[in-house]
Amino acid sequence: MRRSVIKKLLEVLVLAGFLCAPSAWGQGEPTPELRTALLAAVSASDSFPDRFEAEVWLTDMSARLERQVEDPEERMYILTRVHYEASRVDLPPELILAVIEVESNFDRYAISVAGAIGLMQIMPFWLDEIGRPDDNLLHIDTNLRYGCTILRHYYDMENGDLGRALARYNGSLGSRRYPTRVINKLHGKWFRA
Repeated sequence: MRRSVIKKLLEVLVLAGFLCAPSAWGQGEPTPELRTALLAAVSASDSFPDRFEAEVWLTDMSARLERQVEDPEERMYILTRVHYEASRVDLPPELILAVIEVESNFDRYAISVAGAIGLMQIMPFWLDEIGRPDDNLLHIDTNLRYGCTILRHYYDMENGDLGRALARYNGSLGSRRYPTRVINKLHGKWFRA
């Protein structure tokens, strides 16, 4: 009983402090569009243990992502899908956000000179490799599913060595440049307190 009262009080404090106080994020007053998008995202997010955790994480990450993805609905959609796919393969969602920032800077239509596609810059050969040539790598859900699964595979392959897993993901095994960029983004932007 006491625990649920404390949890409810924390929910009220978080909503009052984070969604209403513009100084909480150093941003302007949250727009009605952001509030609507956040409410929809929290209601639809099934990868969080509870609604409170979803609200806190989505509000925090939304503020960090606002410069790259201006549309609140698209931002919430990306964040909920990142959280879902990262949780599905047991990787920190913040790591996936760092990878996306380095790979595409959150441009879901990005295509690299090497032909990598979408948020996580998936190489099209994977479609034929697994016998799904009709999958659309520009589709956010598909791109995140592929990217998170591939990164998790490389992480396991490298026995938990994140630097080597990231280098494999980028196709630059033997170089520390890419892993360093991702880890710097992870700790400088996505994991900061």
